[in-house]
Amino acid sequence: MKTMTTPPIERIEEISLLYEISTALNEHLDLKRSLYKVLDILSSAMHMVRGTITLLDPLRNEINIEVAHGISRSAIERVRYKLGEGVTGQVIETGKAVAIPRIGDEPRFLDRTASRRKKEDRDLSFFCVPIKKGSQVIGALSVDRPHDGSYSLEEGKRLLSVIATMIASHVIKLETIRVENERLRDENRRLQTELKSKYSITNIIGSSNRMREVYQMVSQVCRSNATVLIRGESGTGKELVANSIHYNSTRAVNPFIKVNCASLPSNLIESELFGHEKGSFTGAIKQKIGKFELAHRGTIFLDEIGSINLDVQANLLRILQEKEFDRVGGQRTIKVDVRVIAATNKNLEQAVEEGTFRGDLYYRLNVFPIYMPPLRERKTDILLLADYFLEKYAKENHKEIRRFSTPAIDMLMQYHWPGNVRELENCIERAVLLCEEGVIHSYHLPPTLQTGKESGTLPALSLEEAVANLEREMIIDALKNTRGNITSAAKILQTTVRKFAYKAQQHKIDYRTYRG
Repeated sequence: MKTMTTPPIERIEEISLLYEISTALNEHLDLKRSLYKVLDILSSAMHMVRGTITLLDPLRNEINIEVAHGISRSAIERVRYKLGEGVTGQVIETGKAVAIPRIGDEPRFLDRTASRRKKEDRDLSFFCVPIKKGSQVIGALSVDRPHDGSYSLEEGKRLLSVIATMIASHVIKLETIRVENERLRDENRRLQTELKSKYSITNIIGSSNRMREVYQMVSQVCRSNATVLIRGESGTGKELVANSIHYNSTRAVNPFIKVNCASLPSNLIESELFGHEKGSFTGAIKQKIGKFELAHRGTIFLDEIGSINLDVQANLLRILQEKEFDRVGGQRTIKVDVRVIAATNKNLEQAVEEGTFRGDLYYRLNVFPIYMPPLRERKTDILLLADYFLEKYAKENHKEIRRFSTPAIDMLMQYHWPGNVRELENCIERAVLLCEEGVIHSYHLPPTLQTGKESGTLPALSLEEAVANLEREMIIDALKNTRGNITSAAKILQTTVRKFAYKAQQHKIDYRTYRG
């Protein structure tokens, strides 16, 4: 008959320790809190003076302290090890546990945390074991404890290796979160840089005197917190200016919320801007955060500000004056720090006279007005914009279109552009889609530009005149491509030299003009 043997007291204590650690790891959803608890348990059970859980950043080959016991917060944030550097660095590099009887006798011990400078600290024992994800070392668990000649260093390494295996899943999750956070930070920095570059003042196209005035005003106001009112016809680029003001301001890293007031029903715009409480009206099944609250510490762009009703205007005035508002149906006043940029194509002065727009709100909005000139007042910018849109849409549609023909340029310059830059962009996009050559011709442009009836700038052409214009355009393009060589130009147009020369003379085109 076999007799039951009682396990030694050390074994019972070890099992009790591992059970306590297992309980601590499953006690909290907060990963770091669980690991701090593990170090607290080791502090009591192993008489640990200091302990750390370190993680390897594989992209930088750098080791960071993730969780620590007995080390200052500043040291945790400051200290970094290179892979292979010091005892911890070598353990993570080799994947082999280390036990040092006395820290003072070990030259590899760096003491980067500067926490072991007392004389008695030189008599501490140091244990460091790897934390693994499969066969890959991702970090280390290290412990300082008082030197004890009777304590087995091998047993200490074995016990800590078991604990390292237990906490590995938590450390892996922390590593995943850290890598993801770093990726998100890098992505955020990249996007912020991209946005700032995209909405730089220099990226607003135009070199006319009127546009230079706009650039100067944007550069003056972007660094301030002043309310800006952007005036101008539809399609002149008011939103682009608002983007430039925000992304070149001190608020660039904070939210930029855009609201088109004209697109919102009058009974919903108040809820959209200021939010509402649950049950405040029929259909309010839950609380809604308004645009102003979302834009806290950032900028809100209110496009078509002239379309909002008088009730909403009163609340908007309160925000501009007091920096506070109430949600619809709410009892609590909410303070916000928001810069307001508004835009309108309406005559607000006339609206004030008619009583449809509050005078006090108008003066609050009109702190720093910027006027966007219509395209017909900046004719010198038409070709700059047309070339920009040509390059953009040719690239998008994978087409090799290099330029506009002379008659096409004439049509672009003579048209009055009631839709401004937006109409020009749509016109060029359409032309690129229709064009199967390397040049945008006049017949690729919309009928409104070709006939000129809507603009009143061009007479209607007869069939003979239209054919003559097309012939002239094709002859000029052929001569440009061949540098005035009549023989080569005739081949391009698949005609004889005699017919080509006759047509050129008929249209008063001198081939010598295109030589050299």
